[in-house]
Amino acid sequence: MWAMILKEFLELRRDRRTMVMIIALPLVLLVVFGYAANFKVTDVPTYVVGPKAEQVAAQLRAPFDVQRIDPDDTEQDGKDALRSQDAGAVVVTTDAAGPSTVLIDGSNQFAGQSAAAAALATNGMLKPEVLYNPDLKTSWVMVPALVGMIMAFIGTIITAIGLVRERQAGTLEQLAVMPFKASDVIVGKIVPYFVLAAFDMILVTVLGCLLFGVPFTGNALVLALGAALFLFTVLGLGVLISSVSQNQGQAMQMALMTMLPQILLSGMIFPLSAMAAGVRWIGYLFPLTYFNMISNGVMLRDAPLPSLAIPLGVLAGMALLVFTAAVLRFRRDLAPAAPKAARTPATARSAR
Repeated sequence: MWAMILKEFLELRRDRRTMVMIIALPLVLLVVFGYAANFKVTDVPTYVVGPKAEQVAAQLRAPFDVQRIDPDDTEQDGKDALRSQDAGAVVVTTDAAGPSTVLIDGSNQFAGQSAAAAALATNGMLKPEVLYNPDLKTSWVMVPALVGMIMAFIGTIITAIGLVRERQAGTLEQLAVMPFKASDVIVGKIVPYFVLAAFDMILVTVLGCLLFGVPFTGNALVLALGAALFLFTVLGLGVLISSVSQNQGQAMQMALMTMLPQILLSGMIFPLSAMAAGVRWIGYLFPLTYFNMISNGVMLRDAPLPSLAIPLGVLAGMALLVFTAAVLRFRRDLAPAAPKAARTPATARSAR
């Protein structure tokens, strides 16, 4: 028994990936949950519009963070700011006596809850009106996020495991001696996963709308564009993981290490605005963060295309970068292997 114990410790010491999972992952989870696990939003970007904008803005307190005061803007201008997510709340003032109306973006559930509670606590100065998610239902916010999580799961974990399985079976090495480009092989491998993930996206979106009453108010083509860019990114990650993994266990470990931070720091569970600044910027490095912005904006707010230009552009850049890295890694690791082996005998014969 003692010999077996020593053997297991020696194997663990040689398996660096497992040691990272055992030692580093608990530390990462501790830091992430310590700084990110916060549902209380203390700052809600706020615009104040209408004739009494300056007087009302001077009386606002936290969580309302006044960033713009414009007496000439109208209620429709405020709604446009909410739809584009330039603001989380808009206070609309009038010349008439009585409370001012505060329009609240309900698609950001936790910020909306904080703003609505603060408005009710002003003793009649503000009258809250929640848009895009009037009842602040959790399901309305979670379904768009779940669409991205399911695509990330298929694109990263399933793709990585499937390609590593073929590597272990020797199929990928056989493809290396065929007249295919590295990009041709990768595209051929990921297209089935792309189609499967796209089907799951449509299925989850339709069922979410039917079962939970989640509205779909925006342009389906914009969502499809964002989903395609996101899928290319996560599929490229799956290919990269498979290229550095020797077996399916290693692929699963690395895929989970990329998936877990995305779920925790993408704004899907904990609001980004409630995270510490350092942890929040880590969240902006993950593709799921930007797809959540797109799916939430399209489904709940009918966000215009210009307001989604940044997340779409970031996803396009990520897709190009990750896919290029996957092609280069595949070409370096597999494509040169067969030609090099084939050239060795010829070189030896010429030397003789």
